[in-house]
Amino acid sequence: QVQLVESGGGSVQAGGSLRLSCTASGFTLTYCMGWFRQAPGKERERVAIIRPDDITTIAESVKGRFTISRGNDRDTAILQMDSLKAEDTGIYTCVADSVCPRLFSEQPFGPPRYWGQGTQVTVAS
Repeated sequence: QVQLVESGGGSVQAGGSLRLSCTASGFTLTYCMGWFRQAPGKERERVAIIRPDDITTIAESVKGRFTISRGNDRDTAILQMDSLKAEDTGIYTCVADSVCPRLFSEQPFGPPRYWGQGTQVTVAS
């Protein structure tokens, strides 16, 4: 059974940094990992995705400020968030799937099958 366990998050002043980690267990195939976020009253947004070959995709809204990488154990995805802005506030949720297209679009395969519990990130202006 696949599980995603997140850590990190919290509150920070604008311009500060936070680091989110997500550790996956239970996969038997290679898989993509990523982070989605949702702010109050806004649609869910794909923030960053990392493929098994370490190719990354970063949303334009955070490009140059956020990076995603894998830990040494290869089962952990780390989202490093620098130069945080108030508009980065939201619930950040780790996702993973062995069918990588699910992390990039809900069409045609549907959303990612595995989700973490979500962690709050609050950036005070």
